[in-house]
Amino acid sequence: MSFGYSFIALYLCIEKFASHHELKDSNLTGVDVGKNDISQSTKVWQSFQALGNIAFAYTFANILIEIQDTLKSPPAENKTMKRATLYGIGVTTAFYLSIGVMGYMAFGNDAPGNVLTGFHEPFWLVDLANFAVIIHLSGSFQVFAQPIFTVYEKWIASRWPPTSFFLHVYTIKLPFPRPCLFQFTLCKLLLRTLFIILTTTIAMMLPFFNAVLGFLGAISFWPLTVYFPVTMHLSQSKVKRRSREWMMLQSLSMVSLLVSAIATVGSIIDIVHRLEHTKLFSAKL
Repeated sequence: MSFGYSFIALYLCIEKFASHHELKDSNLTGVDVGKNDISQSTKVWQSFQALGNIAFAYTFANILIEIQDTLKSPPAENKTMKRATLYGIGVTTAFYLSIGVMGYMAFGNDAPGNVLTGFHEPFWLVDLANFAVIIHLSGSFQVFAQPIFTVYEKWIASRWPPTSFFLHVYTIKLPFPRPCLFQFTLCKLLLRTLFIILTTTIAMMLPFFNAVLGFLGAISFWPLTVYFPVTMHLSQSKVKRRSREWMMLQSLSMVSLLVSAIATVGSIIDIVHRLEHTKLFSAKL
């Protein structure tokens, strides 16, 4: 799904650029100070927020170990994952960078946060891309929400005595050619449904996209993508303190921490600024 709507966005950007054969209002430093009420400080904070948007594309470490556990050996799982990670990051970087460059060439300084919102024709192709986004986010929501479900369900179960609300498993046979059973407890059915409604309502209330995306990317990038893997490697490989490898990895971790910190601050400031000038439920992507 990700490649589907990304390829569509890339195609639409190339087509739009090819239609006017020239760069729109653009420069290397972005929007000029004073234009569209953009101050120097706002421009700096939005630049920091952009780092969070970039970091969000690389927050894959939280599912890396789960994927590795499903692999069979030989060859060794770590060797397979090292090769897969190298190819995956390389393709992701080249692909997303192409979309970013072509999007800027097509729209210039007016490039929207969500590039698909800049297109209205052909409507069937744009709708197809948006449908792919919905499918992608539906699956991603399940992956990221599972740890939250596990934590609060265990906490609730420990606070109240065992009852059928928590323990009794209901089974529904679904009418498919192959036998398929849908099993659930009332606790999971009700609480997870309420959680989805709550998070969806909050997402609809916030009338901006990039600021929230940058904030999520910033707070998760350093601990999940850098600190946790680096610490695991140092411990498992028994890397000596103050050795060359130890110093390089610690330097990488500190630089990533700095990037996450300034991206978090920039995203929070941008969120606060937008809340002061926007209305709830008036989505501006």
